[in-house]
Amino acid sequence: MARRPSRRTFAARRALAVAALCLIAVVGFLALRGGGSDPAPTHGAETETLEIESNAVGQMLDTSLVVPAGGGEDRPLLVFLHGRGNDEDSYLEYESLFTALEDLGERAPVIAFPYGGEGSYWHDRDDGDWGTYVLREVIPTALEESGADRGRIAIGGISMGGYGALHLAAASPERFCAAGGHSPALWEEAGLSAPGAFDDAGDFDANDVIDAAATGAYGDLPLWIDAGDEDPFIPGDQAMAAALEAADADVTYSTSPGGHDGDYWEAHFPQYLRFYAGELADC
Repeated sequence: MARRPSRRTFAARRALAVAALCLIAVVGFLALRGGGSDPAPTHGAETETLEIESNAVGQMLDTSLVVPAGGGEDRPLLVFLHGRGNDEDSYLEYESLFTALEDLGERAPVIAFPYGGEGSYWHDRDDGDWGTYVLREVIPTALEESGADRGRIAIGGISMGGYGALHLAAASPERFCAAGGHSPALWEEAGLSAPGAFDDAGDFDANDVIDAAATGAYGDLPLWIDAGDEDPFIPGDQAMAAALEAADADVTYSTSPGGHDGDYWEAHFPQYLRFYAGELADC
């Protein structure tokens, strides 16, 4: 499977960008925390792999589906997008994910974890229509397989996936009950973005979520953005939160101790799932 600033400000941003790139290079190892270990105990949930022959990307791609105890019929669906260098199974090693689903009981969503390539950033680009793949192939397949409620869908993700979730929510806010970017990989301008995140400056501009936020693209969609206080993407995340707040969007933004790594995400997964479950219940 195929897998406007002063010179001082600009220099500071460049330094942050370099730090971000260094972390991105190792984020897969940090997120997996010893990848190759056995999956976490599922606490009654069932997991399966869906094979999707994607016309949008031109590849056979896997999606890991997690169905809470009791089955997926009429439950809401959460689509959760992985970070750069991770895959559809990366977060299945987080026992906190499964304990949170167990604690949520009847409010627990079915979760679809699609594979998005090494560094697609989850948007339509030269090497494939990765955003279209999520919207038109992953979501319908997960709904059909699980029996989840077609009217109650949320989207979230970590790092690259956090960007992707915010991008897809801005493109189609009517499809979702909530969206979240957890340590989202966001940049204020094309020159600061990680190599390969976008095809070129034009691709960045066409898919700029901070600009989308400033123009009110999210409407009244409930949004969650969080990051560790040592995360190198903090400048972009803060700019995103500020743009959303200026547009009177329904956004919760927070930072707490931690970095851009698996320890931070595993510790916060229960909080993420409570947010999505609450918004899906009210949708």
